[in-house]
Amino acid sequence: MKAFSYERAATAEAAASAVAAKPGAKFIAGGTNLLDLMKLQIETPAHLVDVNRIPGLDRIEDTAGGGLRIGAMVRNSDLASDPRVRQRYAVLSRALLAGASGQLRNKATTAGNLLQRTRCYYFYDPSKPCNKRQPGSGCSAIGGYNRMHAVVGASDQCIAVHPSDMAVAMRALDAQVETVSPQGARRVIPIADFHRLPGNTPHIETSLQPGEFITGVTLPAPPPGVQLYRKVRDRASYAFALVSVAAIVDARGGGVRGARLAFGGLAHQPWRVPAAEAALAGKRGDMASANAAADVVLQGARGQGHNDFKIPLVRRVLAGVLSEATRA
Repeated sequence: MKAFSYERAATAEAAASAVAAKPGAKFIAGGTNLLDLMKLQIETPAHLVDVNRIPGLDRIEDTAGGGLRIGAMVRNSDLASDPRVRQRYAVLSRALLAGASGQLRNKATTAGNLLQRTRCYYFYDPSKPCNKRQPGSGCSAIGGYNRMHAVVGASDQCIAVHPSDMAVAMRALDAQVETVSPQGARRVIPIADFHRLPGNTPHIETSLQPGEFITGVTLPAPPPGVQLYRKVRDRASYAFALVSVAAIVDARGGGVRGARLAFGGLAHQPWRVPAAEAALAGKRGDMASANAAADVVLQGARGQGHNDFKIPLVRRVLAGVLSEATRA
């Protein structure tokens, strides 16, 4: 780990200004991702701005209209166990509990979870080319070992996937990310616009501007329907998704009146295709309906060899979720 300077921010505005003022500066909260990357010298911040003591960022608050505001510093374990989240946003609670381990959830924060970087093997190996780590150097996963990698939304520059379970659930819930700039300006970013696809700039992962600081995430009132989170992984815990789906299905009489579907493990961002949801409206939750929706989700899908299995796996996972939702 390389040497760095350190300061503790007292306000969100001060934190944003401090990071913007020093080239190579980074925010640090739980450190569950950043510290690992620093030890490998993949991230080498010259300055760290500690945001753990900023007042008010660890609160979960009701909003007008039946929604919920989650502060940036709310720990994943606290968010998953909050009674309002468990009762009104079960898909979010389930997604959080499917991620990492209890120890990590006790440290990891809401904002940090959204900002965590890919777990691509080659990104973590400085001896291998990686366009995300060093733009223009190449993508070792293309033609390499790519079992965990993307089948949709990728480019010839990068086929990594975003690792967050929480972000997949938030995508299904239409969350909004609140931020403050170094100049003190505040804005709200729909989560659909927050994570970027790789294109020709895979090193630019979000729509945040330099120094912009996340202060919280707002969830609208929960939509009607059964909320489910299903995650297929190599082991029962402490493993990233091969394929996951956050589903909110309004089903009555064995049929689907409406659905929201967001997938993890498929792309550089939580993957949601509104046309696939529309294809389910008025249909039964059977295999034929699941296949029709999956055809839309997987439009343009391309495996890289080791991850070809993800394409049929999406169909089976979606069929299982629809079957469970329409039986509830």
